[in-house]
Amino acid sequence: MAAGRWIMGAVALAALGAAAVWALRDDPVPVDLALVRSGPMEVSVAAEGITRIREVYAVTAPIAGTVLRAPVAVGDPVVAGVTLLAEIRPAEPALLDARARAQAAAAVAEAQAAVRLAEVNLSRAESDLAFAEAQLARNRDLAARGTIAQRVLETSDQARTNARAAREAARSELALHRATLARTEALLVAPGDGATTNGSCCVAIRAPTDGVVLSLDGASARPVQPGVPLMTLGDPTDLEIEVDLLSADAVRVTEGAAAHVTRWGGPEVLAARVRRIEPQAFTRVSALGIEEQRVRLHLTLLSPPEARPGLGDRYRVFVQVVVWSGDPVLQLPVSALFRHGEGWAVFRAEAGRAVLTPVVTGQRMEAQVQILDGLRAGDQVVAFPGSRIANGTTIEARAGQTGD
Repeated sequence: MAAGRWIMGAVALAALGAAAVWALRDDPVPVDLALVRSGPMEVSVAAEGITRIREVYAVTAPIAGTVLRAPVAVGDPVVAGVTLLAEIRPAEPALLDARARAQAAAAVAEAQAAVRLAEVNLSRAESDLAFAEAQLARNRDLAARGTIAQRVLETSDQARTNARAAREAARSELALHRATLARTEALLVAPGDGATTNGSCCVAIRAPTDGVVLSLDGASARPVQPGVPLMTLGDPTDLEIEVDLLSADAVRVTEGAAAHVTRWGGPEVLAARVRRIEPQAFTRVSALGIEEQRVRLHLTLLSPPEARPGLGDRYRVFVQVVVWSGDPVLQLPVSALFRHGEGWAVFRAEAGRAVLTPVVTGQRMEAQVQILDGLRAGDQVVAFPGSRIANGTTIEARAGQTGD
C-alpha cells in the first residue's frame, strides 16, 4: 500500500516537472531570413527627365513682305535644299506724294547730269592718256638718236603715268555717279513695278537640313518682317534627355556616367550617358512650395531609334544616373541593419539562433547595402529584426520562406 502511494507520488512529481519544463521552454520566433550574396551593385540618383531633339533649326523670314500659305504641315518630312518651306512676296515700295515724287525726280535729273559730266571727264582723260603715250613714243625715238636729253624722256614717261591715273579716277567717278542714278531712280518705282531676283512673284525658302517640321508659327498668309520665326525643323530620332537634379545629388555625378531610362512608355530599359553638366544651378519651387537648387544634366540616348519607337520631342521619362557601381559586391537588404553603438549590426542565423554580428557598411542603395566586413557570402540574416529578437534568441524561418 505504501509502495503504491510512493509510485503515484513519483508519477505526479514527474508530470509536474514536465509541465514546468514545457511552460519555461523557449519557443522559436518566426522570422524572415535574407541571404548575404555577392554580385553586381549600382548606386544611382533618380529624377524625371524630358526628351529634347538635340539640333533644332529655326527658319525665319529673310526679308520683309507677305509670307504665303505654308506648303508644309507639322510632321511633314523635309529634305535639305529640296523641300519648299515657304514663299515670301517682297513688300511693295511705299507710295509717294506729289512733293516727294518731285524731289525724287529732281534727284534723278541731278544724278543724270552728274553721269554726263563724268562721261565727259572720262573722255578727256582717255584723250590725254593717248596724247601722253604718243609723246612718250616720239621722245624715245629722239632720245635713241641723241637729239633730246634723258630728262625730257623721263618727263614724258611721268606724264603718261599721271594720265593713266587720271583715266582710272575718271572711270571710278563715272561708276559712282551711275550707282547714284540707279539709287535715285529706285525711289520712283511704283508698287507693282518691281521684279524679284528669281523672276517669280516671291522669294523661295527651302529646307536647310533633313528632318521633319516640328512646329509652324501660323499656316495662313500674313505680313512678316526680317527675322520673324516661320517654323522649326529637327530630326526626331536624334534625341537627348534633360534632367534637373538636386544640387546635392548633382555633385555626385560625373560627365560620362551611365544612366538608365525607364517609364518612357516602352517595355525596354533604354541606355543613356551624361554628356554635359551645366556649371550653374537654378532655383525651382517644388509642389510643396519649397525652394530647391537644381542642376541641369544633358544625357545622350545610346539606344538606337529602333529600341524606342514612338519616343519623341518633349516626352516625359524617368532617369536613374549611376554614381557608383561594383562587381562583385557583398550585399544584403537594408532592412536587416540596425544601430549598435556607434555602428551597424545584424542578427545572423546560426544553428537556429540569432547571433548579434557587427558589420561595416559601404555604398547604399534604396533596398541594398554593401557589406565591407563582418559577414560572408551565403550567410543568412534576419531580414526584419524586431523587439522580440535579441542575441541568442531561438529563431525559425517563417513558413514558406527559404531565406533567399
